Amino acid sequence: MMKEKFDVIIVGGGMVGAAVACSLGDSPLTVAIIESALPEAYEPTQAHDLRVSALSIASKNILETIGAWAGIESKRLCPFRRMRVWETAGDTEFNSDDIEYPALGYIVENRITQLSLIERLKDFTNIQLISPAEIKKIHYTTGQDSEIELANQRILSAKVLVAADGGQSKVRQSVGIGVTSWDYSQHALVIYISTEYEQQDITWQRFVPSGPQAFLPLTGKFGSIVWYNTPDEVKRLKNLAYDDLKTELTEAFPDCLGKVEQVLGVASFPLKRQHAHSYAKPGVVLVGDAAHMINPLAGQGVNIGLLDAAALSEILIAAKNKNEDISDMSVLKRYEKFRRNENLKMMTVMDVFYQVFSNNVMPLKFIRNLGLGLAERILPAKNKVMRAAMGLEGNLPKLARGEKII
Repeated sequence: MMKEKFDVIIVGGGMVGAAVACSLGDSPLTVAIIESALPEAYEPTQAHDLRVSALSIASKNILETIGAWAGIESKRLCPFRRMRVWETAGDTEFNSDDIEYPALGYIVENRITQLSLIERLKDFTNIQLISPAEIKKIHYTTGQDSEIELANQRILSAKVLVAADGGQSKVRQSVGIGVTSWDYSQHALVIYISTEYEQQDITWQRFVPSGPQAFLPLTGKFGSIVWYNTPDEVKRLKNLAYDDLKTELTEAFPDCLGKVEQVLGVASFPLKRQHAHSYAKPGVVLVGDAAHMINPLAGQGVNIGLLDAAALSEILIAAKNKNEDISDMSVLKRYEKFRRNENLKMMTVMDVFYQVFSNNVMPLKFIRNLGLGLAERILPAKNKVMRAAMGLEGNLPKLARGEKII
């Protein structure tokens, strides 16, 4: 059977993989994106999905510049202007007004972000979406084009293979890139609720010895609670009847944001850190969870994945425009240099935050309360923290700054 040749094949059409593809739209590169199954279509009357993300301003810039943000706005999203962080004796509240931004970020269901990117893909003649599709085999040899053999006997080849297929990436395993990983001693319980108040503009995180507790506002009278705790306690809570879980929530959570009226859905997942030993081999690059899995404490996983997508597309297009071999390590290492250290810094910050706040050791408790108190009083430092959470600090790809790359 004849091979179908592309410059780039992206394995995985989730949020990050689809963002890579859209970022390469209308470029001189021919692109195929392979996804096992497309998400369910959106209907306004649908309940909110349990899986949501707090998209940063940098992520909004990326999605807006590649033309996918309009699709999100046409469905549903919840902007938040304020973020409150506190524990027993100290707290601070961040407000986007302080740095003259309309919002700190946006709570968006993952499926809505993915759907909006998939819809945008259809506007590009240089991109072919292949879905549903099952990969039968990945053929990789250093110095040669990679080949993807599908279950329907189609064979695709590409100069660059992009692994956007998640934490258990088949592409990463097939090309022999290892990872360093460990599990945290906590699981996260995600609870979809209806609330006393209409749509709110604040997200908050409270720290208690058993782990963080977070609230994310959604549209209407709905919200998402994330409750970090030991695996056994999360299992117990998850198995409760919804009315009993509502009682537990009422007892454990502060009432400043209005009472929980109803529990509507529950899910849980373990907390894990994982980082690939490298982001590139000749003709192969890793993005998103295939490259890194981060503690979800501050919701940065999707955001740093979208920064990966923006950086990779910028580098590939620039190399193509200079007639460079896009599969060469001299090109792909530019992407790794751009993103790996930035991601490692974010992962380390989240680990330190997790270790300092998830305990009841008195010296650390004093330090974190002092830190929250100082953050409330020292405005330049507070504003810098705010900009970092919005993805506006550090070495940013052009798309994250709202600049086009085509």
